Amino acid sequence: MANVAAPSAAAVEKKKKLDSSFFKKGVFTAIISGIAYGFYTAFMTLGMAKGVWADHFYADPATSATGVALSAFVVTYLLGSLGSALNDTCSGIWCVIIALVKGKFGDYVKTLNSRAGRILILCAIIGGPISSSAYVIGLQLAGSIAVPVSALCPAVGAILGRIFYKQELNLRMIFGIIICVIATFMIGSTTLGEDAPDGAFFGIIIAFIAAVGWGFEGCVGGYATGMVDFEISITIRQVTSGLSNLIILLPIWSIMAGKNLVFGWQLAGQAFTDWTIIFFIISGFFAQYSYARWYKGNSMCGAALGMACNGMFSFWGPFCCWLILGLIAKIDGYALAPIQWAAAIVMIVGIFFIAMNPLDLFRKKEEA
Repeated sequence: MANVAAPSAAAVEKKKKLDSSFFKKGVFTAIISGIAYGFYTAFMTLGMAKGVWADHFYADPATSATGVALSAFVVTYLLGSLGSALNDTCSGIWCVIIALVKGKFGDYVKTLNSRAGRILILCAIIGGPISSSAYVIGLQLAGSIAVPVSALCPAVGAILGRIFYKQELNLRMIFGIIICVIATFMIGSTTLGEDAPDGAFFGIIIAFIAAVGWGFEGCVGGYATGMVDFEISITIRQVTSGLSNLIILLPIWSIMAGKNLVFGWQLAGQAFTDWTIIFFIISGFFAQYSYARWYKGNSMCGAALGMACNGMFSFWGPFCCWLILGLIAKIDGYALAPIQWAAAIVMIVGIFFIAMNPLDLFRKKEEA
């Protein structure tokens, strides 16, 4: 039997550099996904504050031109799902256009019936209609505390990544995740001085369901993206989420509201044909970019770090809303509190602890 030569020290060092470069690109990709998520949130929120949404959907019967207002249940649940459905549908269309332009649409169709494709469809259903609806319901029942609760998804994703795929999760990384969670609660605390709404405890439980769903999606979806091109992965994700929101979720909310089966689709028709659809087209583009980089980043640097970097959306969301809605659209109520700026710095520290051992910085200086 022939002897296999051991790799040279130079080859080992080169591989370490390549691994380090790949890892750093993954971190950067995950951070960019969080920033894009903030812009997607801002433009979707702007769309839901103008046009038919403000004049009819949210209108007071005494002041609206139509003299008709929707019930509290419809406003709370159905309209939240409708906004998500519009965004994800527009995002899915963007994904298909990009796949066609890049010649990947055929691969997208083939991947749908593969094992990885079925995994991504499952992730899309869990992370799309289920988690998004849980997030909306949590916000309505518990108020702003639902945001940091749902942003526990990095911790959930890290734990699942360790269980399912044996990804590294040591004490230092756990400490970093805890710091990120603390920073997220700092951001959510800006409105905790208000009296807790009725059903707040149940709302927190529902918001945690969103965290579990997004944690599962980030972990499993990121793993599947290691086997499938990330742009194909996100096309499957967004098309599945958009269609399931429109075809399944809206009729369910309509029936629960005591309306007929097509009531939600009638509202969707009004929203799709209103001029505010331009904001959902923009938010859909940022959603496509955000989720694609989320999946790609998780596949490059692992669920723990990838989701922690993306989890900065708990800061980027309010920041982009302040920028787009507050500064540009001149809508009151979107200024950032000082604690939110401080929380962003705390979160960066947490991500730093997940990414590397701080002692390595001193070791490198000693070796130099």
